Amino acid sequence: MSTFLSSTRFSRLLLLHRFINPKPFSSQSRFPNQLDNNRSRDTDSTNETISELQFPHKTSARDPLPLISTSELENQSDGVDDARVIEVLLGRRNDPVSALQYCNWVKPLSRICEGGDVFWVLIHILVTSPQTYDRASNLLVLFVSSNPNLIPSLMVNNLVDSAQRFGFGIDSRVFNYLLNAYIRNRRTDYAVDCFGLMIERNVIPFVPYVNNVLSSLVRSNSISEAKEIYNKMVGIGVAGDNVTTQLLMRACLRERKPKEAVKIFRRVTSRGAELDSLLYSLAILAACKMPDLVMALDLLREMREKLRVPASQETYTSVIVASVKEGNMEEAVKVKDEMIGFGIPMSVIAATSLVTGYCKGNELGKALDLFNKMEEEGLAPDRVMFSVITEWFCRYEKIEKAVEIYKRMKAAGITPSSVLVHTIMNGCLKAESPEVALEIFNDCFDTGLAHSFMCNKILSLLCKQGKIDAATSLLEMMENKGIEPNIVSCNNMMLAHCRTKNMGLACLIFSVMLEKGLEPNNFTYSILIDGCFKNQDEQSAWDVINQMVSSNFEASEVVYNTIINGLCKVGQTSKAREMLQDLIKEKRCSMSCTSYNSIIDGFFREGETDSAVETYREMNENGISLDVVTFTSLINGFCKIDRMDLALETRQEMKSKDLKLDIPAYCALIDGFCKKQDMKTAYSLFSELLERGLIPNVSVYNSLISGFRNVGNMNAAIDMYKKMVNDGIRCDLFTYTTLIDGLLKDGNLIFASDLYSEVVASGLAPDEILYTVLVNGLSKKGQFVKASKMLEEMKKKDVTPNVLIYSTVIAGHYREGNLDEAFRLHAEMLEKGIVHDDTIFSILVSGQVAKPPAADRIISLAPPETRSSC
Repeated sequence: MSTFLSSTRFSRLLLLHRFINPKPFSSQSRFPNQLDNNRSRDTDSTNETISELQFPHKTSARDPLPLISTSELENQSDGVDDARVIEVLLGRRNDPVSALQYCNWVKPLSRICEGGDVFWVLIHILVTSPQTYDRASNLLVLFVSSNPNLIPSLMVNNLVDSAQRFGFGIDSRVFNYLLNAYIRNRRTDYAVDCFGLMIERNVIPFVPYVNNVLSSLVRSNSISEAKEIYNKMVGIGVAGDNVTTQLLMRACLRERKPKEAVKIFRRVTSRGAELDSLLYSLAILAACKMPDLVMALDLLREMREKLRVPASQETYTSVIVASVKEGNMEEAVKVKDEMIGFGIPMSVIAATSLVTGYCKGNELGKALDLFNKMEEEGLAPDRVMFSVITEWFCRYEKIEKAVEIYKRMKAAGITPSSVLVHTIMNGCLKAESPEVALEIFNDCFDTGLAHSFMCNKILSLLCKQGKIDAATSLLEMMENKGIEPNIVSCNNMMLAHCRTKNMGLACLIFSVMLEKGLEPNNFTYSILIDGCFKNQDEQSAWDVINQMVSSNFEASEVVYNTIINGLCKVGQTSKAREMLQDLIKEKRCSMSCTSYNSIIDGFFREGETDSAVETYREMNENGISLDVVTFTSLINGFCKIDRMDLALETRQEMKSKDLKLDIPAYCALIDGFCKKQDMKTAYSLFSELLERGLIPNVSVYNSLISGFRNVGNMNAAIDMYKKMVNDGIRCDLFTYTTLIDGLLKDGNLIFASDLYSEVVASGLAPDEILYTVLVNGLSKKGQFVKASKMLEEMKKKDVTPNVLIYSTVIAGHYREGNLDEAFRLHAEMLEKGIVHDDTIFSILVSGQVAKPPAADRIISLAPPETRSSC
């Protein structure tokens, strides 16, 4: 309403100008066409009037109206009585031009348009002659503009009443001009009311005016009202024209009812109406949206054959998009070729759809060819096109090409969306290209595309890589850029510090997080509690637990399971079991398999086999579903106490419950049989593992290599090593130590030396155990000089020799007669706080040289973390 009122004065001035400079009005209402801009024009229906040629009894030729002289205008008087004016007008009712001339002289237009009988009598007179139709129409437009709040029913009543009182017949043209006046003044609501009043009085509306009403309703999404008006038209026998049909079809498409649009099109076709390209285009679009590709293609062909013109670019694009969605790439390409054959360039939307279709069909080469051809032909890909092809290459893990296209997008000056950046970063991480992911992240961070979710992704990556300093710097950058670190950011940092055993910093982050008002979640407490327990800091773990309880935090089972598992790890399994029972009674924790698995494993670690078995029976009695982890813990525990019979019984029970052994379970069984030197059974289990498609890990291979070494079958051990390398399993220090020990025993010094060189080349740092094996093995094979050099190499690499190494080298020097060197090494050993054993005492005091220590004894001294474990 405000917009209409603000333009009222302008409208009045414009109409006054038209009365002074009369010109005929001619333009037909047309709905703005979005499908074929080359064959239609966007016309604002509110700025249109109807041509005289569109209605009966109008003529295009018009005699100019007589002009009023200046002296007559100067003598114009407002004092003439309305009754006298009406009397003169009625006297000139058969001469509308003269009547209008008189009115112009006796009253200003602004006064006439205020209303009253003078206005209505003049209107009735003007609509009797084609010469004054436009004047009548424009006067009604000015009248509606001057009386914006005068509702249609009052207008119509005034019209009818004045006609009856002054002896005029009611001309339908007056109602139609009034209808047009409301549209011209942008009063669609009043136009709808006026149309209803016309139907009630059996007045036939002019189709172009009704089209203007329909157009306004469709533009404002008043679809139901538009359909209602159309139905009323049809009810009085007015079918409308092509413009009417287009408007109704567009209304259906806006309602997402393409089937109704097609019905309207078929109804018009059945009447034998002459169809134009716009109707065909709308019908094709509706068929594509149904979707009915066969119908769309038939209509496209029919349009081309009947109208002898090709479709528009937009219409071809609709068919191409629909074909791709239906998975019919062959038809999509045919339509594209036909379009290009008519000299119509391919749109970016069509090209994007074709690229998507090729990508879905895993035809990335064709997609890339089309993409490159677009650029060659000057059709610049937009952000959507770049995003589509980049995302699909990421999906198919063609990350190098995806990054290349991403960089082309940046070079073209197109800013990628944060979603695309996140997708390509994820692709880089999956492809194990963290450096590229970091490069892309740094670039988007500088351009402001980074958000907290993306930052947390990179933060997690840096923490997993152990780059704590870089992660800390990223947190600072986030704060500087206004990206506030959230609970996920803090959890990542705490987890990183826990993994590096820096619990002080982990707890500091927790304190800062509380100060900033960030509420810890279940992951926060689980990470911190687990870290404390893993670092054997039970007291700090309880401090965190107490803080959690005091803050009234409702912990989930994940947190309670972490506590129970932690207690089991620090040798407090009985306490963990009691706690679990209390939590179950308090209904804070359910009888989950996870907690019981931790307790069973804990009891086995503490040598409490009976308690572990009792816990297992308790699980069965309480109806807890046992999982693979439960049986794996039992198998591992029985193997550790050399009860392979119970381990095999457990395996059989797994089979009865339709549970299959996983790698840890196989590892435990294989390791157990290897330690019993039952290599036949161990290798049989290994073969079974491979047949099931499982991939053995380094622990499985180490158990077998160690087992074959122990039974003196180094050929089998070396075969396992070769298979391990061929399968891409990276050897660890225990693998090399076991092989070198066995090779030295067999006297295969060359292969042992090659393996030691492989250790150094692989970046593994030889430890005390490996050096012990080398020194002992070389000494036994008479390679004392090389053994002595190993001792010197240890010192250079800051590896402290143990008493076994010193005793071996001292014994060697004694045998070689180097007594001074033997005593010097003894003194050096004492300076380092290494207490000598009986072997050294026998050498230096009694002159007896004992045999070098057995290799098995040496390997057994390896710390737990370097032994083969599952």
